[in-house]
Amino acid sequence: MNSTAKEILEWIYCIIIALVLAMVFRYFIGTPTIVKQVSMNPTLIQDERLWLNRWGRTTKTLPKRGEIITFEEPNKISYSESEINLQNPVAKYDEKKGIDWFIHNFLEIGKRSYIKRVIALPGEHVEIKEGKVYINDNKLEEPYLQEGILTDVIEVGFDNFIVPENCVFAMGDNRNHSTDCRSFGCIPLEKIESTVAIRIWPLNKWGKVE
Repeated sequence: MNSTAKEILEWIYCIIIALVLAMVFRYFIGTPTIVKQVSMNPTLIQDERLWLNRWGRTTKTLPKRGEIITFEEPNKISYSESEINLQNPVAKYDEKKGIDWFIHNFLEIGKRSYIKRVIALPGEHVEIKEGKVYINDNKLEEPYLQEGILTDVIEVGFDNFIVPENCVFAMGDNRNHSTDCRSFGCIPLEKIESTVAIRIWPLNKWGKVE
């Protein structure tokens, strides 16, 4: 093998190693993302850039109330009255294995994610009534909502239940324009991808997102 061919192979090896390390870092540590929808207005605006912390997924740690998370889109995002089960209010997912899991979860090809705020934690009783959220019969104070925003109960949804073990209940801050756990149920820990660490763009809003 001549020196030119050897040098080319070395560069190819370096590029492959760099790509693998980048993918590992993105999956286990953190990654940037762009806000694409309006469900978190006014906290997060379309086209803002965020840095996501994925260490919680690596350590299998539940997020805290008030934290903004990303999670995998459930397979089913709406239910008929006969399908909904308030005794087991967990979002439905198809389990992927082997190469399908690698492509979907590690490479994130064909995967869609939601970004919402954690409202309730395992074992807590959630009730939505009169435009407000109650946790264990106490009204939840939500300073991040715009004045006058009400939390509506959708026609067929999850509005009075106990959050199951290792799950969270999450909603968008823009309640009237958010498809969230009210529609499809609580999110299991293994489907939570990250928490929002900081906003990195625009620069005049750089910093922690509350």
